[in-house]
This record gives sequence, structure tokens and C-alpha cells, in this order.
Amino acid sequence: MPLLAVLLLAAGTYAFRIAGPALGHRLTLSDRLRHLLAVAAAVLLVALVATGALTQGHDFAGWARPSGVLVAGLLALRRAPFPVVVVAGAATTAVLRLCGVA
Repeated sequence: MPLLAVLLLAAGTYAFRIAGPALGHRLTLSDRLRHLLAVAAAVLLVALVATGALTQGHDFAGWARPSGVLVAGLLALRRAPFPVVVVAGAATTAVLRLCGVA
């Protein structure tokens, strides 16, 4: 990627990030809209996790990866330390792949 494109993308990203605090006081949102925006953000994150966990390219990723994500998610819900969550999820996926689970 050309350096100019990287610099333009970096400047655009910085502009979006600074626009919230700089212009936030000029915009009033109803409580219902604030709630809907929070829900929309959560739904978007769940969709990203689902596509990352379940697909590889255009195909199903197999059962090992979703199992590792499930183990990591359950540990995160139980408020396990972050390194434990990451290692347990990766270990689950690795052990299942070693056992021949795709």
C-alpha cells in the first residue's frame, strides 16, 4: 500500500476519533437512541466474533475453532484473567486439532 494511502487513512481515522469529543456537546440524543446505539454496537461485536469463529474464507471453519472460542467466552464471563482466557481458548483449539477434529 502506498505511503500516501496509509497517511490518508491514518488522518481520517484520527479525525473520526477526535470528532466525538470535539462535537459531542452540539448533538443531543434521546435516551432511546442512546440505548439503540449501545445495542447496535453490541450486536456488531457479536457478529464479528461469530464470523471470525465460524468461518474461514467462505467455508465453515470446523468445530475446533468455535469450541476454543466458546471455552474462552465462558472463561471471560466467569471473569478469568485475560492470559488464562487466551491460553485456554488456544489450547482447546490446538488439542481438538491434534485429536483430528477439523
